[in-house]
Amino acid sequence: MNAGIVAYGSYVPKLRITPEEIGRVWGKDGKKVGQSLGVKEKAVAAFDEDTATISVEAARNAINDFGIDAKKIGAVYVGSESHPYAVKPTSSIVAEAIETGNDYTAADLEFACKAGTAGMQACAGMVNSNMIEYGLAIGSDTAQGKPNDALEFTAGSGGTAFIIGKKPKEIIAKINHTCSFTSDTPDFWRRQHAEFPEHGGRFTGEPAYFRHVHSAAKMCMDKMKRKPKDYKYAVFHQPNGKFPLKVGKMLGFTDKQLEQGLMTPLIGNTYSGSTPIGLASILDVAKPGDKILAVSYGSGAGSDAFDLTVTKNITKKRAKVSVRKLIENKEYVDYAIYAKNRKKLKTL
Repeated sequence: MNAGIVAYGSYVPKLRITPEEIGRVWGKDGKKVGQSLGVKEKAVAAFDEDTATISVEAARNAINDFGIDAKKIGAVYVGSESHPYAVKPTSSIVAEAIETGNDYTAADLEFACKAGTAGMQACAGMVNSNMIEYGLAIGSDTAQGKPNDALEFTAGSGGTAFIIGKKPKEIIAKINHTCSFTSDTPDFWRRQHAEFPEHGGRFTGEPAYFRHVHSAAKMCMDKMKRKPKDYKYAVFHQPNGKFPLKVGKMLGFTDKQLEQGLMTPLIGNTYSGSTPIGLASILDVAKPGDKILAVSYGSGAGSDAFDLTVTKNITKKRAKVSVRKLIENKEYVDYAIYAKNRKKLKTL
C-alpha cells in the first residue's frame, strides 16, 4: 500500500465534568466509580456543539496546519454514532465548511465506535487505486449515556480528522497494512427512536471488545511478521481507561507503549473519535522510523487494525497544537449545565 496519513487535526470541547459530580446527583461514590473505570473526567459538548461542528473544527485544523488544498479532497467520510440528523449527511456539511468545491464523493458512516477508522480504510483504498488525490476521514462523536447508567461516567465528546494521500514528500505516517475482524456480536445497541443506547453489561468484555481487538491486532501483526516489541507505540479503542491496558498486556505490549495514546482517562470515551484521537496524540511526539499499531473497536462488532511507519516528514509537519495541549483548555461544569448541554432535559 502506498497511501498514508498526510495531515491530521483534532478538536475536543473545553467543558468537563467529573465522575464525582455525576455520582453526587445519583447518590453514588463518583470517585470510586471513576477509579473503577479509569476515568478522571470527561469532555462535554456545549449546547451549540455536535458531531458536525466538532468534525468541521478537526478538518479545518488538519487542512490549515498542513497546508492542504481542500479542493483536491475527493472523498469525505464522517464516522459517528451521534450524527445530528437521522436523514441528512454530516459529511456534506463538513465539505461545504472547508470549501472542497463540488467534485467529491461523501458519506456518513456508522459502526458504533469504529466508523472513523472505517473511513480511513475507504480513503486509503481510493487513494491507492488513484481514484482520488486526497481523502478526508473523520471520527467524531458527542457520545450518549443514559442518566444514572455506567455509560454516563465515560461517554465524552471529541474527534479527529485524517487526510489520506500518497505523495511520498507529504506522507507523515505510511499505512503498511490494514485489516478488520468482524462478527455479529450485539453487545451494545440503540434502536430507532430510542434516546439512549443499551449495553450487555459484562457481555461487552470478553466476547466483544477483547475478542475483536485482540484478533484484529494479531491478524495485522502476523501479516507484517511483527511482534509487540517492534512497535514504539500502540493505541487501542478506549471504552474506559482499563480495557486498552488489559488487551495490550494480553498481546504483549507494555503500558509505556500505550500511555501516549491513552486519552480516555482525561476526556472520556469519545466513541468514533477514541482511536483517532489517541493516534493523533502519538503522531504529536513520534519520530521518523517509529512503528505504530492502531486498533479500533465498534460494538456489533468489529475492529480495524493499522500498521503504520512514521516518515522523516514528521520532523517538519505536525499539528500546531498537540492533543495534550489542546485538552488543557478546559472549564468544569456541574450536572445541571451538563444535562442542559447534552439535551437530557425534556419538555412535556
